[in-house]
Amino acid sequence: MRLLSIIVLTFVLLARVAAAQDAPATNNQKDAAAPKQEVTSSMLDEKSKRKYAMGVSIGESLKKQQAVELDQDRLLSGLKDSLSGGKLLLTEEEVGTTLVAIKNEVRAKQLLAAKELADKNKKEGEEFLAANKKKEGVVSLPSGLQYKIVRAGEGKKPTAEDVAVCQYRATLLDGTEFDNSYKTQTGPVNFPVKAVIKGWVEALQLMPAGSKWQLFVPPDLAYGENGVPRAKIGPNAALIFEAELISVQAAPDGAASKAGS
Repeated sequence: MRLLSIIVLTFVLLARVAAAQDAPATNNQKDAAAPKQEVTSSMLDEKSKRKYAMGVSIGESLKKQQAVELDQDRLLSGLKDSLSGGKLLLTEEEVGTTLVAIKNEVRAKQLLAAKELADKNKKEGEEFLAANKKKEGVVSLPSGLQYKIVRAGEGKKPTAEDVAVCQYRATLLDGTEFDNSYKTQTGPVNFPVKAVIKGWVEALQLMPAGSKWQLFVPPDLAYGENGVPRAKIGPNAALIFEAELISVQAAPDGAASKAGS
C-alpha cells in the first residue's frame, strides 16, 4: 500500500510539473485581460477526478506527518531526476542514510508529542478528580474510582463472573462523547463483568441491578498510557460514564473462563 501511494504521488506530481512546463507563455497584458478560470468538480471527467482524489489523499497523509517540513520544489526535483535517469544529487548510499534519518526524526517527534499529550492529560485528570471528589454526592474509592448515584437500584449485584446488561454514555472530561449505547438500535449491551476496563469491573460489582451511576474513571482504571486513538481517547485520559445496570445474568457455561481473554 505504501509503495502504491509513492507511485501515485510520483505520477501526480510529475503530471503537475509537465502541465506547468507545457503551458504557453503569456505576457502581463494577456494575463490581466483574461483572468484564470476556476476549475470545479463539474469540469473534471471521472478519470481526472480519480487522479485528483488520490492526490488529495496523499497530500493529507503527508500533512498529518507534521514532523518533517516538505520542500515541494526539492521533492519534485528529486522525482524528476530519478524518473528521467539523470544524474542524481545524492548517491544511493546518501539517499538511504537520509531516508533513515527522516524516519528517525519523525518517530522521535511523534514520541515527544505523545509524551507531552500524556503528561497534559494526566495533569488535567488529576486536577479534575481532586476537585470532583469534594462535590456533594460523589464517593471516592481507594482505587481512585469515583461515582455518584443517580438512581439507586435494589436488584442483585453482579460478580466478576456474571454478565451485565447495561446502557451507558461515555465522554471525555471536556464533554466529547465517544460512545453511547442509548443511540444504537440494538438496545442494552451484554458483556462479562470482568471483560471491561478496571473502573467498570470495580463499579459494576458495587451496583445493584436497576442502578444508574455516574462514574469518574482515572486513566489507570481506563485505557492508561495507550488510550484508544480510533475512539479519540488520548493517552492518560480520565473518563466519565453514565452507567445503567439493567439486569444481571449468570455467565453461560464455559464463558467465565473465556471472558476478557
